[in-house]
Amino acid sequence: MSVPGAIGGVFLLLGCGFLLVGSLGLLRLHGFFARLHAASIVDTLGAGLFLVGLMCYGGFSLATVKLALILIFLLFTTPTAAHALAGAAHVMGIRPHGVTEESGNEKLNDSQGVESKHGSSNHPQKPEA
Repeated sequence: MSVPGAIGGVFLLLGCGFLLVGSLGLLRLHGFFARLHAASIVDTLGAGLFLVGLMCYGGFSLATVKLALILIFLLFTTPTAAHALAGAAHVMGIRPHGVTEESGNEKLNDSQGVESKHGSSNHPQKPEA
């Protein structure tokens, strides 16, 4: 076996291992946001390592250029899709695991300068005219 073939095999094994461990992690994690984070990391890194392994194993050819384009596409679209899904879930009212409705509202109110039910605010109040 040649050196590029051996390096490609190592990348393939790393990618497969990362995809396997990440998919098992998806089953164990609680909550939508934790699973979404794990899925996007697994997809980006696992598939990226797998594609790099295929590029090393195949040598330089037109197929390698196509695999590189697929890798670049994955690196841009997977985090963007995860961000869009997380934003849509937040708008729909899905809260991260461990965040209650009250604690989420207090943080939102404090960041907007509105007094929370405890009477504290991070922003100075404007004087009334």
